[in-house]
Amino acid sequence: MSAAAQATRSPQLDTIRMVEDFVREHSGEYKRKALWKALPRGMMYQTFRQIIEYLQESAKVGIDAEGKVCWVHNPALYREYIGRDDLRIA
Repeated sequence: MSAAAQATRSPQLDTIRMVEDFVREHSGEYKRKALWKALPRGMMYQTFRQIIEYLQESAKVGIDAEGKVCWVHNPALYREYIGRDDLRIA
């Protein structure tokens, strides 16, 4: 596989879910590099960074002032607000 093809590969769904589950269980315990090292399955650091970036963009995780990765996704709050007409974007 060429370097260009490798650069455009995306992480697999099971890998993303593994990181999501681990962050959810250990929210606020690890900084990025320590979190990567503590994951149950190994992966390239570039892949891990891509997953963390995706989770930040989708508002599932945040990085606190100390640099620790925290789970911030709140589906119950989302469901509460999605039904409100005064908050809809039309």
